[in-house]
Amino acid sequence: MHHPLVDQLIFSRSEFVRGIEGVNEEDARRRFEPLNCIAWMVGHMAWHEQFYWLTRVQGQTPLPILNELVGSESPASSPSIKEMLKDWKLVIDQSNEYLFKLDEDLIRIILVVPGNPKTYQIGNMLQRMIYHYWYHLGESQAI
Repeated sequence: MHHPLVDQLIFSRSEFVRGIEGVNEEDARRRFEPLNCIAWMVGHMAWHEQFYWLTRVQGQTPLPILNELVGSESPASSPSIKEMLKDWKLVIDQSNEYLFKLDEDLIRIILVVPGNPKTYQIGNMLQRMIYHYWYHLGESQAI
């Protein structure tokens, strides 16, 4: 059994993916400015999960290209949704290895990132990730 916040994240991910089922490559790359395209959103969520659960928590960045292509404040791009879904799945699988081990004690851990004056609590990061999925799910439905 997972921590309830991890279950909420799993649910949020599944709704995000369900919301883009059947979107073809051409439609996934179409931008309606100022919004990013759907394929970018998929890659962006892969980037965010990688940044939190792999880079920030574990010091790993298996897909550094995501930082440049779909990271926060990166220039607009229209990547392949097929590639972004593949990358998203890889990041999710690796992130789950960490997330599935979280319990009440671990969820309260405070991360101190060298060179960053802020601290981050794992539980707050989980909530931020959940809300981020819902934000982009709504945005994708608008497109």
